Amino acid sequence: MGTRITPYSKPEQESKKKQVARMFDSIAHRYDFLNHLFSLGIDVLWRKRAMRLLKEHFAEKEGEIHLMDMATGTADFALEAARSNISPIRVTGVDISPGMLEVGRKKIKRKHLDHCIELIEGDSAELPFEDNTFDAFTVAFGVRNFEFLEQGLTEMHRTLKPGGLGVILEFSKPRAFPLKQIFHFYFHFLMPTVGKLVSKDSAAYSYLPESVEAFPEGDDFLQIMEASGYRESKAIRLTGGIASIYTGLK
Repeated sequence: MGTRITPYSKPEQESKKKQVARMFDSIAHRYDFLNHLFSLGIDVLWRKRAMRLLKEHFAEKEGEIHLMDMATGTADFALEAARSNISPIRVTGVDISPGMLEVGRKKIKRKHLDHCIELIEGDSAELPFEDNTFDAFTVAFGVRNFEFLEQGLTEMHRTLKPGGLGVILEFSKPRAFPLKQIFHFYFHFLMPTVGKLVSKDSAAYSYLPESVEAFPEGDDFLQIMEASGYRESKAIRLTGGIASIYTGLK
């Protein structure tokens, strides 16, 4: 799988999971602001595109839909799902960062959606759920932070009901000129500089471009999904390849 990218130190000094949790705890108070700033708000459109795929999948389903939002962070995707016209829906958000979950719970309560969204602390490599629990799962910009990618994908697959859908939204790398060059400058120079000034964590926004560079995107990621048990896996490139949506069925 190549070099394991971590935010602060080498994995043998502190696990990637612990480093990622510590990193997100440190930037939780500014995460939403920086996330929307750096994406120019396009991340909202990407999430809506992913949600449309879920709606299409459940168009004929009757009864309650139980969705897991893995690496839920401050619960943006969980909130998007709860506000959608997929009804009735229950969302369980999972994240390893208590700081991010605290921000997410406040947002959920403020929007009066705590009756259908629950956030819990948990690790993708060892999910606290029985087999065949969820009708679908979503992960938005989180799989590249998994310490053990294949194990996380396998665990999420395990918790899906037969026929359940996995939807993964993740950054990818544009290939065409000039977007490729603009993206590289923005991600490797502008973003770390602004991120350090606003969040006061110099490592967090240097880790982001490094983790995107190291992530096995496109066909490479689809192969990992299929090896983890998913079928009919597909990739959809968004906004010139800046992000991609991956889907797979159990």
